[in-house]
Amino acid sequence: MSSSSADEDSKIVRAINRILQRSYLGKWAILGLMIGVVAGIGATIFYFLIQLTTSLVIGNIAGYYPPNPSGESFAIVLSIASSPHPRLLLIPISTAIGGLIAGLIVYKFAPEAEGHGTDEAIAAFHYRDGKIRRRVPVVKAIASAFTIGSGGSGGREGPTAQIAAGFGSLIGDLLHLSVRDRRIAVAVGIGAGIGSIFKSPFGGAVLSAEILYSGGDFEADVLLPGFIASPVGYVIFASFTGFTPIFGNSVNYTFTNPLNLVFYALLGIICGLVARTYSSAFYRVKGFFSSSTKTMVGSIPRVLRPMIGAATAGLIGIFFPEVLGMGYGFLQFLIDGTMSNIVTNYFTLPLFATLIFIVVLKIIATSLTVGSGGSAGVFAPSLVIGGFVGAAFWMVLDSTMPGRIPIPAPLVIVGMMAFFAGVGRVPIAVILMVSEMTGTLSLMAPSMVAAVLSYFVAGPKYTIYRSQVLKRSDSPAHRGEYSIPLLSKTFVSDAMNTNVIVLTPEDTVEKAARLMFERGFRGIPIVDIREKAGTVQRTAVGIVTMSDIMRVPIGQRASTKLSSIMTRNLIVAYPEDTLLSVLEKMTINGVGRLPVISKETSELVGIITRTDVIRAYEKAVKLLEEESITK
Repeated sequence: MSSSSADEDSKIVRAINRILQRSYLGKWAILGLMIGVVAGIGATIFYFLIQLTTSLVIGNIAGYYPPNPSGESFAIVLSIASSPHPRLLLIPISTAIGGLIAGLIVYKFAPEAEGHGTDEAIAAFHYRDGKIRRRVPVVKAIASAFTIGSGGSGGREGPTAQIAAGFGSLIGDLLHLSVRDRRIAVAVGIGAGIGSIFKSPFGGAVLSAEILYSGGDFEADVLLPGFIASPVGYVIFASFTGFTPIFGNSVNYTFTNPLNLVFYALLGIICGLVARTYSSAFYRVKGFFSSSTKTMVGSIPRVLRPMIGAATAGLIGIFFPEVLGMGYGFLQFLIDGTMSNIVTNYFTLPLFATLIFIVVLKIIATSLTVGSGGSAGVFAPSLVIGGFVGAAFWMVLDSTMPGRIPIPAPLVIVGMMAFFAGVGRVPIAVILMVSEMTGTLSLMAPSMVAAVLSYFVAGPKYTIYRSQVLKRSDSPAHRGEYSIPLLSKTFVSDAMNTNVIVLTPEDTVEKAARLMFERGFRGIPIVDIREKAGTVQRTAVGIVTMSDIMRVPIGQRASTKLSSIMTRNLIVAYPEDTLLSVLEKMTINGVGRLPVISKETSELVGIITRTDVIRAYEKAVKLLEEESITK
């Protein structure tokens, strides 16, 4: 890129930043709108990509097409319909092909795209300053489409979450947003992507703030932009796929008997216990396939392990096709009360035994498909597992107390909510999401009882999202907010370095580079030097860092002035600031040093770095220890 075009791009970015910084609401209205548009378009493309790969892979190979829920009954497939005589014995070949393609794509282009993508996006928020490699969403979408479309047991929320979260990270880089804002954009993307593809705008927005923590904490700053991005994504996705809720509007049941809350509470406890089993099984299988020791699996190339896991899941699918793909069509059968469509192949089992087998085998199939390194989400399998637990519970209740709850739909729906509330650690969001997906709010009270009990029974240790942290104070993203109180009693004037080496805007990049390399500096303040009232005054006008220097080609450094590359929007500290507030500024903005400015004269009086803060803190601690010893 030429110097003039780079300057022009820089001017555009600065102009956009000026617009964004005019107001908090305006900034997130614009950014939320952008994230929502990408979430909606990404979800739509991925949705039809799954339909295409389903038809091309498991449809053409095995002649089998998993049923769709009523809200997706129009779904496009290339073949006319499921063959009346599907070749079920070929299902393992189909799933193995999908696993092989997914493994080849993931481990060739983006190894971090393996497994369930939502967890990777959560990790980016907490541990990587909201940074996601640009290729990851594309790799995730293609690999997941083949994993799910071949019959692998997994969900579609992970890829859509990563698509929108990846775009949030991208605009953070392009617009030079602060680290804090980039993290918010990534979290908003998670909720917008999931809310779009599940047609759940309200639940998706709440999910973006709740899914980051396993202990009930919330990322409140994410809610406002989430309520902008998630509905925008939903409207775009539904415009192409229909506005009917995923499971239709067929539930005609109203909660009227408070005594039935006892049964919903019992269902919540059961779901919490099964959630613990699901999480434990998933990570045991994942650990088995991740082995690098000289075991049978450890000797197999990682690129082939998703094929092995998916093929094994396909063997289960020969006998229990309900474990294949997302499983939403089979959930629809349970909600509609048409349980006769839930059957086994090659042998006959009582319906109750079939439901229990499907719960267990869906856990195993998902663990094999995703835990082996395959690419898919874990939200959809969780809903299926919870729904089948609810259906089995209804059969027991109806056989012992006929007519107490006359239809299975309420317990199926509440089971879906309660199970994922426990294993996903998102009780509020999942109640809203499943209510939107089923088109009913009539089960709100039973859902709250069951979801909360499942949440507490499962416990944070058994979350399916291992990148979650317990609460905000445990997240590296908020380290600056929870510093030791001692920092609030120590001031910048006690820690800053007053012997500051500075440069002027007219100095060259070459001079700055030489100075940094010789002194080991990572940044140098840029000042405007003027004589005023007989004294020389140094007014800070910018700062140049090593990353700024490295962007200038070596051959152009001697002729390029610092005025063209320095950061002008200075983040500064004042001598009377506390070290706690300075550390918060550094953490939120992702910088390691701040110029110290006099409030009275705007003159540069020093510089403070993270190292200076640490040294001052250690000195203060040492003084306290000596004082306690003296006493």
